[in-house]
Amino acid sequence: MNQETIAAVATAPGMGAIAVIRISGSRAFEIAGAIFSRPIQNFKSHTAHYGHVLKSDGTILDAVLLLVMKGPNSYTGEDTVEISCHGGQLMTRSVLERIFEAGARPAQPGEFSLRAFLNGKIDLAQAEAVQGLIAAKSALALENAEKQLRGALSEKVRQFQKELTDIAAILEAWVDFPEEGLEFASMEEILASLQAVCTQMELLKATFHDGKMLYEGLSICLLGAPNVGKSSLMNALLGKDRAIVTAIPGTTRDVLEEDLRLGELPFKLIDTAGVRHTDELVEQEGIRRTQNAMQEADLILLVLDASRPLAAQDRDLLRAAPHEKTLVVWNKVDVAAPSQEIAGIPISAKEKQGLAALKEAIRHVVWQRGAPSKEEVLITQLRHFQALSNALAYCTSVIEGLKSGISAEFVAADMRAGLSELGTIIGANVTEDILSAIFARFCLGK
Repeated sequence: MNQETIAAVATAPGMGAIAVIRISGSRAFEIAGAIFSRPIQNFKSHTAHYGHVLKSDGTILDAVLLLVMKGPNSYTGEDTVEISCHGGQLMTRSVLERIFEAGARPAQPGEFSLRAFLNGKIDLAQAEAVQGLIAAKSALALENAEKQLRGALSEKVRQFQKELTDIAAILEAWVDFPEEGLEFASMEEILASLQAVCTQMELLKATFHDGKMLYEGLSICLLGAPNVGKSSLMNALLGKDRAIVTAIPGTTRDVLEEDLRLGELPFKLIDTAGVRHTDELVEQEGIRRTQNAMQEADLILLVLDASRPLAAQDRDLLRAAPHEKTLVVWNKVDVAAPSQEIAGIPISAKEKQGLAALKEAIRHVVWQRGAPSKEEVLITQLRHFQALSNALAYCTSVIEGLKSGISAEFVAADMRAGLSELGTIIGANVTEDILSAIFARFCLGK
């Protein structure tokens, strides 16, 4: 793959003043020179030059700015040319097709970043951080991705590897020279060192809850009986009339979704059909979808009507909703005081009362460990979480094996397996299937 020269549009598709097309590979300068109005072989690296992209008949296609970057001092580590042409889909496509005519092939999703990884410019965790930067939905998510791109996560993993490798060397010495009585450290010192590394790994692993929220966002499901004010609450939180509100029970028949930002976190707010017993087929389907949304949501706001006594359907929902992710909300407190039987957050969606307290309650539930500091590194990828979990399991097995006097051979094998799991986070011991799955999620041109 690295023998081929690739090209793709590096900027977002659509209308725009400028579009950037990236060319990378051993023939990048040759291909760019074949379509540019000036000879480029003597251009200094990291310099920009004005000129024209020429059609195959020598006529002008577009006025452009051409940037030359000689490998290995480029993003991919290869010779790279970036052409800034006029934006717009037709012109961008025309320039790109001209590059293909000259000998480049279309880049696959994430192929530039894959080449940067294969050429040692970034490790695998840093490559994934590139996608995190692009997909960031909040300032905190952006900051975390930037830290990972700078190598903060990789540095932590390498520190774990170094400390475990020091211990592994002692264990391997016991295996290779069992009769020599070698003792570079006491058993108590080895166990203490192992436990200290495991504690730090556990702390990093525990950040996945917060990191996943930053990376993917969370879903909030509005749940309740008909006419308790779910749609009014949705409109109040969004600050616009997104859902239809009437006094007729069962107005909402389908699941409505809308993006919502509360402070530094992005959410998907889901309004659902009111749950009640009904023979109406369309409403039944809406209720079925409500039940699915309730199970899949990260957080449930169970809305109760303060203006009337609790009904059987309210009690059914209180029993059915998963308690660990449910906040009870008493709506219509401008009309009546809520029942003392069930504790909940008092609001009036109609009068916009109590919304600040509700948002703070949501924030409290979401940030189980408190909001992360700007200095903290969070893991955001399930792949990293699983690798850390596996490494911890192997290290725990080593500790238990040492305590119970298991043969050093088996203990050393577990240590090697744990180190291998850590290595997959930054790109050691990864298969082509894993690489393909990771980079296939990237956009073209990255």
